[in-house]
Amino acid sequence: MPEEPFADRDPASPIETVILALTRDLGDGFEVRRALPSMRRRMVGPFIFFDQMGPAVFRSGQGLDVRPHPHIGLATVTYLFDGEILHRDSLGTVQPIRPGAVNWMTAGRGIAHSERTPPSVRAKGGRLSGIQIWVALPKRQEQTDPAFAHTPADELPVVEDGGKRVRLIAGSLYGARSPVRTLSELFYADAVLEPGARLEVPADHEERAIFVVEGSVALGGETFPASQLLILRPRQAVVIEAHGDARVLLLGGATMAHLVEPGLQLARADRAGESGLGVGTLSQGSRRDGLHPASGP
Repeated sequence: MPEEPFADRDPASPIETVILALTRDLGDGFEVRRALPSMRRRMVGPFIFFDQMGPAVFRSGQGLDVRPHPHIGLATVTYLFDGEILHRDSLGTVQPIRPGAVNWMTAGRGIAHSERTPPSVRAKGGRLSGIQIWVALPKRQEQTDPAFAHTPADELPVVEDGGKRVRLIAGSLYGARSPVRTLSELFYADAVLEPGARLEVPADHEERAIFVVEGSVALGGETFPASQLLILRPRQAVVIEAHGDARVLLLGGATMAHLVEPGLQLARADRAGESGLGVGTLSQGSRRDGLHPASGP
């Protein structure tokens, strides 16, 4: 299925392009949908990578197993809708993440981490659904010290009005600011909409996008179902309307002064890992980059 479901876009449309997140089955029925990078758009503001995990249901003994691997020169951000993941990294962090909370890991000059289903959850089975994104760092801060920050769900601002509930994951939006520390101006928010609810996406940031997580939304006379990333034209405030219950993610920021290629970052991270980022301290098993459902802890 093509990434762009529409052959041409009306120049008057508030939408610059539409990216259909491509599905990858990683085994045992666990799927991710990748919206960024795409042939049509490499980045949105500082956001360079966007994966939707699941929704998946694991049987007893199964779970997510992102084995120890390195990152360098960017930040990884994990946010869940359902389930639980246990994060470990080479700084010594051991931190579970649950729905509505944020794990923000700044790789900087280098860090290694793993993300797995906790043994207690794996033993009985369970659901998993969420988003992992990568955020590019400003050029002058790509070699900053690595850091990890966990922000519980109850510390994030929530804006509620007219059938919509918006949790601000990072940055600033609708007059609120998330306590999550970032190194550039951006916004990243989770919006749950009741049927008929209308949500404005202001034109404050240069580059903006809407990812439809669940349900469908209307914008510019068109309807967009789940798993589509809508890239908005700059300098135009837009209003989306929910068709039934819907959930969307809002994200964006200023255009980056330099293009960041995730593949190049992975290659640099692999070389850094081989130089001793602490991958071995996280696991005695083989290192594997990527999401992989495992049948054991």
